[in-house]
Order: sequence, then C-alpha cells, then structure tokens
Amino acid sequence: MDKLYTAETVGKWRKEKAESGKKTGFVPTMGALHEGHLSLIRKAKSENDFVICSVFVNPTQFNNPEDLEKYPRTIEEDILLLQSAGCDAVFIPSVTEVYPDYPDETSLVTVPLAPLNTVMEGAFRPGHFEGVVNVVYRFFDLIRPQKAYFGLKDFQQVAIIKHMVNYLELPVEIIACPTERELSGLAKSSRNQRLSDEQRVEATYLYKALQLGKKLSSDHLPDDVKEKMREYLDMTSIRTEYISIVHPENLSELHSEWVSGSICCIAAYCGDVRLIDNLQFIP
Repeated sequence: MDKLYTAETVGKWRKEKAESGKKTGFVPTMGALHEGHLSLIRKAKSENDFVICSVFVNPTQFNNPEDLEKYPRTIEEDILLLQSAGCDAVFIPSVTEVYPDYPDETSLVTVPLAPLNTVMEGAFRPGHFEGVVNVVYRFFDLIRPQKAYFGLKDFQQVAIIKHMVNYLELPVEIIACPTERELSGLAKSSRNQRLSDEQRVEATYLYKALQLGKKLSSDHLPDDVKEKMREYLDMTSIRTEYISIVHPENLSELHSEWVSGSICCIAAYCGDVRLIDNLQFIP
C-alpha cells in the first residue's frame, strides 16, 4: 500500500492511475478506523480498480476545540487495517498540505448550503458543514476519483456532499453505504473508543429509541413519535440533544405527515461523548 503525505505525491499517484485508464474509488476518513470504514473500503474495492483512503482529522469541521483535541488518533493501527482490507493507497496529509495558508485562510470553495446546513448538526455545530465541504472538495480536487464512498450514519453529511457535487458539477459519483452496527445495535463510530464498557451498554439506548420510533410510526404522526422517543430517552442516562424526523432529500422537519423515505436523526450525549445515529422510518 502506498503511503502519501503531500499534495504533490498524491498528484503523481493520481496521474499514474489516470494514464492507466483504470478507475479510482476514494474513501475519506478522519482515522480511528473501524469496521464501518473497512466496509466502505471493501465496497470501493469491488467497484474500482484502485482505492485510496485519506486519514485526516479536519480542524475546520470542529466548532469545539476540546472535541478536536480528544478525537482519537491511531494512525499506525489505521495503516494496518487499511492494508488488511486491500486498500491501494492512503493519504496522510498535514493541515498545511490541505490548507496551504492555515490558519489564516481555510475556505477553498463557496457552496450555498442553506437550508441543508441550518438543521440538526448544522444548528448545533455552526460552521461544521462548511468545513466538511471544503476538505472533501480539496480531496476530490487532488485525487479526482470516479467514485467516493460515505457512510449513512452521517446522513446529513451525505446529503450535503451530494448537494456540493451537484452544485459544482463535479465528475464524481457519491456512493452512500448503510450504517455498520455492533451486535447490540450501537452504530460503529470512532467516538465509541472514548466510551467505557458501561457507557457502551448505555449508548445502545439511541438505537433502541430509533427502533421504538419506527414501530410507532405506523400509527402515530411525526411529532408524536418524537415526543415518545424523547420521553423514553429521558428515563435513561442518555442526554438528548435533538430528535428530528426529516424529508430524506431537503431535510425539512416533518410534523403532521409522513413522506416516502422519512428518516429520524438523533444526537445525544453518553457521558461526555457526543453520538449521532439515524434510521429510516418510512420506506
């Protein structure tokens, strides 16, 4: 597996692959890899000739400096996992390789995101999606993959990346992949590494609340479902930040009617670890 550390070496790698006429798949990550990431690698391997993964903790998408500092960094373990999954190359840049003028200027592209970025994560993490859009745009520009793979655990992020690609008319296909879960139902996440054994059990209440909501959606309106989910979580150790049931494309909040593809997104704290999850309620 090739290990690439600079924009220049990524550019050379990209040109070599492009000259061969073969397809490249890209999986962007912030490291602390787990089975969810590896499933994206395997999916990309099945659909492309070459697969490249980035490992970069992007500072511009953290509105909480403490959260950025605590984000797990396990690059040696990550490299071994990528090799075992058959990844062809990994891009491990410094911040200044991604943002040459950092910290003075980190805006590489301007994409109007409203209203997609004003709800849920966007409401509680101002500036987060602007940071996501800029780093993904930078990687797309450097790597120029034919396909890029994202996990649906970050449902809102996937919607915004698709919007960016459509708005800028970028020649890359976004492949959204199902959420990988533990046997307990807990969505696999790099943040799970910060949970104690006891908290990993408590964190399963998020998925249980989503399952409850899906069951209730057959004969309750969205606002009623959200209220009952919140009541359920209030009886646990989980501190709910938001529960939203939204339109799957424009992310508008649903209140008194369901639409095809209605999805419930949730964010909550287990101890001091912030977790997100989602589940489609209506096919």
